[in-house]
Amino acid sequence: MLSQLTVQHFAIVKFLELDFNQGMTTITGETGAGKSIAIDALGLCLGNRADLSMIRQGADKAEVSARFNLSDTPKALEWLRNNDLENSLSDNPNECLLRRIITTEGRSRAYINSTPVPSSQLKSLGQLLVNIHGQHAHQSLLRNDTQLAIIDDYASHQPLLQKVKDTYQGCHFLKKQLQQQQLSQQEKQARKQLLEYQIVELDEFALGEDEFAEIEAEHKKLANSGALLESTQVSLNLLSDGEEVDALSLLQKSITLLETQVQHDEQLANIVESLQVAVIQIEEAGYELRQYTEKLELDPEQFQQLEERLSQALTLARKHQVQPEMLYAFHQKLSKEYQQLNNSEVQIEQLTTELENAQEDYAKHAKKLSQSRKRYAKELSEKITKSIQKLNMEDGRFEVALTQNETTNLSPLGIDNIEFQVAANAGQGLQNLGKVASGGELSRISLAIQVIISQRVSTPTLIFDEVDVGISGATAAVVGNLLRQLGESTQILCVTHLPQVAGNGHQHMIVNKESDGKTTNTNMQLLNNKQRVEELARLLGGDSITEHTLANAQDLLIK
Repeated sequence: MLSQLTVQHFAIVKFLELDFNQGMTTITGETGAGKSIAIDALGLCLGNRADLSMIRQGADKAEVSARFNLSDTPKALEWLRNNDLENSLSDNPNECLLRRIITTEGRSRAYINSTPVPSSQLKSLGQLLVNIHGQHAHQSLLRNDTQLAIIDDYASHQPLLQKVKDTYQGCHFLKKQLQQQQLSQQEKQARKQLLEYQIVELDEFALGEDEFAEIEAEHKKLANSGALLESTQVSLNLLSDGEEVDALSLLQKSITLLETQVQHDEQLANIVESLQVAVIQIEEAGYELRQYTEKLELDPEQFQQLEERLSQALTLARKHQVQPEMLYAFHQKLSKEYQQLNNSEVQIEQLTTELENAQEDYAKHAKKLSQSRKRYAKELSEKITKSIQKLNMEDGRFEVALTQNETTNLSPLGIDNIEFQVAANAGQGLQNLGKVASGGELSRISLAIQVIISQRVSTPTLIFDEVDVGISGATAAVVGNLLRQLGESTQILCVTHLPQVAGNGHQHMIVNKESDGKTTNTNMQLLNNKQRVEELARLLGGDSITEHTLANAQDLLIK
């Protein structure tokens, strides 16, 4: 559950630190005081989109922290363990701290237990901690996807629904691949003819994988073979094959002279040794030069063949607009594409079979989901009917109508068409919710659904943000009782303008807005019993609070 919320420089809040308890906490305040600011701040901490307008004017950043006690939330603790985000710094390992900072530079930083995380992880964890029901929830109730989500939440269909979504994605992928393969025969034939012409020409040339580099190197070598031969012969003569004098004979003569003097000075021995090493190196170099010279051939015919092949390779490379070194790879690419075109019919048959199997798999899971939806739709319809009858719709009836989609278009939500139907009065037939329900009736139906769904979903904290819009009188008292009952097992935060709802809270907070003419600040405080009666009286009678309204307020307060 949410145990503490700290807000700094958020909207018109300078600083706010709120402690929350188990049960139902009601939040009231005058219109425009900012009753929903705490909910908006918590939403930011749960991964909602950050906006610069959230930063209090004059401040350089806004910061929100939310502390949760996860003792009764094993799924959230498991999520933290799986993501290596457990609370290792606190004495209470079941405590979790979420923090979000936004700056005027447009930067947003998020933390879970002091570890920096992307805001998407805040959102992922937040879904296990808090469920927010907004004041406009009744408007989205008319959408088919919302209606399907309601029946799926009620029936805990997430595993079944995920199977349907996964198989839908598989079908979608295979269908796209099949469509890509099913090019027109004319287009494929034209491409195939072009490839045949290009491949035949390249096959005839038959350039090897690294052949162009080898040709280029050999051509360069033969083009300079005369100069190479002359230089190596001269070098060989200078090193060891000179008729009169060469480096080797000079070194050997120097060694002989110095060896006769070693007996007079032993330091010359190291020099002699170095010269002997030099002799060995010159002998080895001379041997390698001699071998190189013997292998170096002046072959005009070979040079001509190489020049012709090099020229042809360059011509083909220019023709196909590739680098000469890439000509082999280009040839292989064309051959592969040609082979794929030849195999396209086989591939189309394989993809068609795979798609049919995937569609059968999708249909199996979608049918299983549909059957389960129908079973729970009856149960949910009965519960909503009973609930709206308590909410001043005594003769109201509600039904979740499901029919199977007869089109061949697959959907990630399954094969069901859904329609919420209602009969608000006795003697009326069931009709589409959006056509017959008034605004007040729509609000009551929406609230009934939210309370029923909340009892089925294991989220530890539920927030109702002015969901009682359009409700008043005796109906409001029933709403308050419903939320209080829900608060016996779940933490409830309820922003309301109705005294009948506010009086049912286990705790009551009031929102006040203050201004000194230059700046405005919103604060919240927990009320004691006396203050609660006064606030309920204000909600009942406005600015005119009498003994009578105070007495009525006292009657509304449930302790």
